[in-house]
Formats: sequence, C-alpha cells, structure tokens
Amino acid sequence: MSIVRVVTGWSLAVALAGSLLAVLSAAHAEVSTKVTERSRQKQAAEEERAGLRKKLSDLKEDISKTEKERSHAADALAASEASISNANRSLRELAAEQAQTKARLTALSISQEELETAVRQQRAQLEKMLREQYVAGHDDRIRLLLSGDNPNRMSRELRYLGYVSAAQTQAIEKLQANLAAIEANKLQAEEARQELEEIAAEQREQKALLEKEKANRKSLVSQLSSKLGAQRKEAGNLARDEERLGSLVDRLSSLIAQQRKAEEAAAKKRALAAANKLASQQARERERKLEKPVDKTEAKTAEKAAAKEVPKPAAPVEASAPVNNGSAFASLRGKLHMPVKGELFASFGTRRAEGPSWKGVFIKAVEGAEVRAAGAGEVIFADWMRGFGNLIIVDHGGQYMTIYGNNQSLMKRPGDRVKAGDSIATAGNSGGNEHSGLYFEMRYQGRAIDPLAWMNR
Repeated sequence: MSIVRVVTGWSLAVALAGSLLAVLSAAHAEVSTKVTERSRQKQAAEEERAGLRKKLSDLKEDISKTEKERSHAADALAASEASISNANRSLRELAAEQAQTKARLTALSISQEELETAVRQQRAQLEKMLREQYVAGHDDRIRLLLSGDNPNRMSRELRYLGYVSAAQTQAIEKLQANLAAIEANKLQAEEARQELEEIAAEQREQKALLEKEKANRKSLVSQLSSKLGAQRKEAGNLARDEERLGSLVDRLSSLIAQQRKAEEAAAKKRALAAANKLASQQARERERKLEKPVDKTEAKTAEKAAAKEVPKPAAPVEASAPVNNGSAFASLRGKLHMPVKGELFASFGTRRAEGPSWKGVFIKAVEGAEVRAAGAGEVIFADWMRGFGNLIIVDHGGQYMTIYGNNQSLMKRPGDRVKAGDSIATAGNSGGNEHSGLYFEMRYQGRAIDPLAWMNR
C-alpha cells in the first residue's frame, strides 16, 4: 500500500488560500456578467416589443389615413394619457421586480447564515483531526511498516490510517467548497442590493414623470373641456369611433389568422421531419438486427417482421401553445365575472342620447380600479386610440375577443399571455370620456355581442 503524505497546517493554509483566490476570481467574473444581465434582458424584451409596436402603429396609421378630421380635442390628450399609462405600468413592473429581488436577498441571507454555521463546525472538526494527528506524530505509517508487527494487524492499521486521511481530505474539500459558497453568496447579495438601488432610482424617475404627465393632462382637460363636451355630443364622432374600432378588430383578426396559419404549417413541417427521423432510426435498427449472425429461419422471421413494421409518426410539436381553442372560452358563457367592480352605467344595445347604440357596456368605477381579464388569452393590442383612450384587446381564440377601453393605465403589452382574473389595466377616463370607468366590449367573428349575456351576475 502506498504511503499517503500527511497535510501539514502550512500546506493546508496555502491550499485553502489558493482555492479561495481561484473561486473569488471566478465569482467576480460571474457577477460582472450578471450586473449587465438585467440590462441585456430588458434590451432584448424592448427590441421584441418594438417590432410589435411597429406593426400596431402601422395598423393605426392605415386606419387614420381614411379619416379627414384631425382636430379632435381628445387627440391633444393622447401623448399625455399614453405616457401616464406607460409610467404606471413601469411602476407596477418595477414593484414586482423589487419584490422578487428582496425575496432573493432574504433567501441569500438565510443561506449565508447556514453556510457560516457549517463552516464553523467543519473548521472545528478539521482542527480536531489535525491536532490528533500532530499528537500521534506524522510518521505513523513508516513506523508501522518498520515495526515487524503481525502483517494482518499492520494491514488493518494501514487501512484505518487510509480512512483517516480520506476523512481529512473530504473535510478539507467540504470546507473549501463552503468558504467559496460564502464568498459567492456575498457577491450575489451585493449584486441584489445594487439591483434594488437601480430599481429604486428608476421608480423615482417614473414617479416624477407620472406626476408631470398628470399635471399636463389636468391642464389640457381644463383648456379643452368645452370642446370635448361638444364633440362628445356629436353623433358623427361616435360613429367614426365605432368604425375605427371595427376596422382595427378586422385587421387584427386577419393578422391572427395569418399567424395561426403560419404556425400550423411550421408545426406540420416539424412533425414530418420528426416522423422521417423516427423512420430512419427504425430502418437503421432493423438493419442492425438483420446483420446479426442468425440461422436462416430466424433471418426470414426478422425480414417478415421488418416488412410489416410501419413507423409511427411523431406527435406534432406546436410552434407555440395556443391561447385557447375557442370552445373552451365559449363554454364560459354565463360564468364570466365583470372585469371591474362598479356600477353599470350603459348596457349593450341601448341608444345613446347623442348618437348610435352602445356596442358594449360602460361600467362606472373609481379611477385606478383594477381591470381584470375576462378569460385566458393573449394581448393583441395595447395602445391609445381616439374615442377609447388607453385601449387593450385580448384574443381568446376561436375568434372571440374582449375589448377594454377608457383605461387610466395599461398593465400589459402586446404578446403578453394572461389568465382569467389577471390584472391588465386600471380604470379611468382617458380618450375624453366624462366619466371614470371602463368601456367593455365582446366580439365574436368581428361582431359585437352582448357582454351581459356572458356574465354571472
């Protein structure tokens, strides 16, 4: 049996110092990467959203080109109301990010305490081992080999000393690992604290912007109040608003149909490729079986079995999970909840005193009240639109859509998936509406349907 060198106190210290330097260098490099990770993720998300915004902006521009009127008072509020919505959404997102970072920091603190306790225990154990080895002397194995004692006893003793050495090595490795984990933990905690400072600074900026935009809007509303009131009573404006929304819904429906068609084609292509790959694998497997040395009877049996085998096509892989298959949403008729808490002010089909009938319902609600998604789906539009202010549209699949208008703020972006009951906006009176609340529409195949028939009231 080979003689294992005993690690002295000096060599242990050198080894630990070297390991810690290496670990610290790696940890610092990792933190340098993570410090910019948040910025990179935000930039990538913003680039993706910019593409969606461009498509929706083009849609709105196409719709606006058909209109001759450009002097609607609500247009003057557009930039201010959109900015208020964006600032509120940013504050909501920053608050959620702040809560997650605080939770991570708390978890790191608990982990740090556990690691420090483990290190104290491991150090005490290692000190005890080294002290006992020092008292016993460093040349136990040599003396044992030269003692001329009973070979069986020598073998047992050498095995025992091997276990002791292994235990020491393991204790040192655990201690090194925990010391490295402590340093990495400290660096991660510092990173989390830096993130919290960044978030706090962004929150201060967004709050200042929000207050500024609210003041601008208040001033504009005061200046335009008489003009807004007159335009609200003009039937032509209401008709144009409805026509504008209908055109937008039709364009969005067309885009969704094209996207779904492309996704189905891509899924079929992937399924065919997967089936071909499986068939190729099964053919190779049959060839390997036939190449094995077997008698003629077995070979004939294998050939017949191979001829009868038909490769099963692989299940198609969806390009992206469907929002809903339509029938699931259709089954919710009579079970939906009102999207906002408030008083029903106008019902579907009732005639407005100053214009056409209501295509949806208007629910009076306090400014800032949570607006919740009627069902699971995907946000396909979230922007300011004349007549409806900050507007959000959710596609539920099966040509069902829900429309939420006059919001103070939009909390979701195009492309976001939502579940039934998720907060997607806050109620308000954007778009020049005289009452604070929510305008809510439901559409099937592009046609407005009565939302109250779907509500569980």
